[in-house]
Amino acid sequence: MKRIWLVAAAGVLLWGQAGRDFLTPDEVGQISETAQDPVARLKLYCMFARVRMDMIKQSLEKEKPGRSRFIHDTIEDFTKIIETIDTVTDDALKRGKDLSEVLPEVAKVGKELLEDLEKIDESAPSDLARYKFVLTTAIDTTRDSIELAEKDAGERAREAKIRDAEDKKAREALMSPVDVKARRDASQRAAEEESKQKKKAPTLRRKGETPAKK
Repeated sequence: MKRIWLVAAAGVLLWGQAGRDFLTPDEVGQISETAQDPVARLKLYCMFARVRMDMIKQSLEKEKPGRSRFIHDTIEDFTKIIETIDTVTDDALKRGKDLSEVLPEVAKVGKELLEDLEKIDESAPSDLARYKFVLTTAIDTTRDSIELAEKDAGERAREAKIRDAEDKKAREALMSPVDVKARRDASQRAAEEESKQKKKAPTLRRKGETPAKK
């Protein structure tokens, strides 16, 4: 684990110099390789969250220059990973994906990470004031994520669809009538194309070839 932490820490620092994101380039590559498989993605994000927690805990073991900033930024990245777990889950459930295999694992990992966060808060490190706000945010976000992971999948999917509809309505309220019509037409064409692809039965026959008569 120590080697993983050192590699991840180096990746975070290098990525930060080029324009910090909450994932390292290597992690982005791993996500890309999942080919939109939500189960595989959620497992990866859980692993990334664990790595961030290990980085935070090891940084807290020794006071040194720059520690507070590093912990602050790593906690922020941790929170964004947890938020992404929730987003990926909602999107998959809305599309009818079966996440029964992975959601219990997501909840379990979340509980372990929440316990770690609360221990950090309770231990009151000497520089806690410098990252207290992001730590509190991380605790609240992780607690909410656990509740969502343990929620009925069908109910969660319905609530996610309602939120999407409300967000879409709010966005359209800010658009011109012409833009709204263009957006709806594009959505309708995409839906029709998807429907055609689903109805098109796969075949091994060449174009124009008809099935042989019995």
